[in-house]
Amino acid sequence: MQSPTITETAAGGRRLHRRASEILAEFASPSVTAAWLMCDRHPEEQVAFRFVHEDLAEEAMTYGQLKARSEHAAHVLAAQGIGVGDRVASLMGKGPDLPALILGIWRLGAVYVPLFTAFAAATVADRVSAAGVRVIVTDPDQASKVEGLDCTVMLANLSKENSAAVTASGMIPFVKGDARLTGAVAPEGPGTALVHMFTSGTTGKPKAVVHPLAYVAGWQSYLELGLAPGDTFWCGADPGWAYGLYTSLIAPLTAGIPSIISCGAFKPQTSWRLLEAFGVTDFAAAPTVYRAMRGADPKVELPRLRHLSSAGEPLTPDVGEWTRDRLGLDVHDHFGQTELGMPAGFAHHPDLWLNPVPGAMGTAFPGWELTALKLSDDNIADAGEVGRLAVRVDASPFFTFTGYGVDRDLRGSRFTHDGSYYLTGDLVSIDAEGLIRFSSRDDDVILMAGYRIGPFDVESVLVKHPVVAEAAVVASPDEVRGEVIHAFVVPSDPALVDDLDAGRAMTAVLQDWVKQNYGAHAYPRRITFIDSLPKTPSGKVQRTVLRGLADTKQEDHK
Repeated sequence: MQSPTITETAAGGRRLHRRASEILAEFASPSVTAAWLMCDRHPEEQVAFRFVHEDLAEEAMTYGQLKARSEHAAHVLAAQGIGVGDRVASLMGKGPDLPALILGIWRLGAVYVPLFTAFAAATVADRVSAAGVRVIVTDPDQASKVEGLDCTVMLANLSKENSAAVTASGMIPFVKGDARLTGAVAPEGPGTALVHMFTSGTTGKPKAVVHPLAYVAGWQSYLELGLAPGDTFWCGADPGWAYGLYTSLIAPLTAGIPSIISCGAFKPQTSWRLLEAFGVTDFAAAPTVYRAMRGADPKVELPRLRHLSSAGEPLTPDVGEWTRDRLGLDVHDHFGQTELGMPAGFAHHPDLWLNPVPGAMGTAFPGWELTALKLSDDNIADAGEVGRLAVRVDASPFFTFTGYGVDRDLRGSRFTHDGSYYLTGDLVSIDAEGLIRFSSRDDDVILMAGYRIGPFDVESVLVKHPVVAEAAVVASPDEVRGEVIHAFVVPSDPALVDDLDAGRAMTAVLQDWVKQNYGAHAYPRRITFIDSLPKTPSGKVQRTVLRGLADTKQEDHK
């Protein structure tokens, strides 16, 4: 018996597929623009965002205010010569200036490059160079990371105290004002380049993925049908990554659903206070956020909370057990990728509702057709058989990925030979009812605290340190983060392998080295010094062997 392809998952599915078709039609017009879809078509008085500061003070932004501020951002960028196709990056915290900047970029027909604020200077520089960024807009507290870049640097959110320092640095202030650029001629149509992002980098350097405007349609459908937010919606994911960018900012704009944005750095205590003070009904975050909140539970009551969602890393059963016991709610897990959007999960919409099953990824959302292909060939796997999770391209109208790079034509090994299926890189089984169960990944990506981290970047930074002769990193199970980075290092001084005290001291040095030269979010929590890396006869590192070693050494690094 073959595992089914998944197109409908509950009663009312046909009606929801019609809604998905309606969303697709809104994006299909040859004259459609991002500014119209995400702002100009909505009533000016309607609230787009509710920005919540660390003291819980609220700053609402209407679509009328967003329009004015984004037109001013377009005016400022146009004065720097930004136009159609130019890349503009942001390295900014969450706040009202961020969506105004992004929409201003799109009003000019330029392409947005999001950067994560935890990135180190070298990582920022690498992505800025790879994307061909012409202008980067950053906050003063991030300015040290962008000094010397081969692009124009603009500083936003300036105070009187640091305005003078901007002039001295040679950076350009992103001045707020009333001047607005209106009537700008931007590219039209669903194929317009919108966002230039990078994958995690599993077998080499992170790959460029350029999202067209049509890519947003799948995220809007996911928001409406997969999340189905009610009165008060908050996605706690960071907009420096695809899940946070599209779920907290872009999809709510297109759907006209007000979104809460927490402006400060994540703190579990603050998250509890926000949920309580604002009566959040629908909350979405990575599993790590739930684990952190579990450890900082103030025992407040949240009577309005009714939907919990998760994405970005595997959802371990302990999280669901805790939320059921503490909040009386299941966490609905969702599956997505930078290349895809969000094609599957346990939906909250009543017509798609399916009770979450531990260890399962849910079912396909409307507009997507998923199946499992055999490990040995491109035939469909039997029900319950482990195979390669694949998207059937011609039956998935929300699918927009054509390849990597600026021209979107570097397909790599992501497609079957005949191009009929896109391969996600995940191994799954699909039962007779269409439920997808995650088995493992067929690549080496590490999913830590909601971040997809490729080993190549971390290894590349480690081997630049003079004490490191070779290095390989793998995922190691972690109770709080789901997975953490475990580095196996062959030291240039063999004595480090046996000298426990010296090894501990050097562990701290290498962890700090990765933080400074790659990212504060992606340093190896565990480091093991070994004589040599296990390799195949052809010289490839045997990561399976290292994963086994990581499991046996886990207790040594707690």
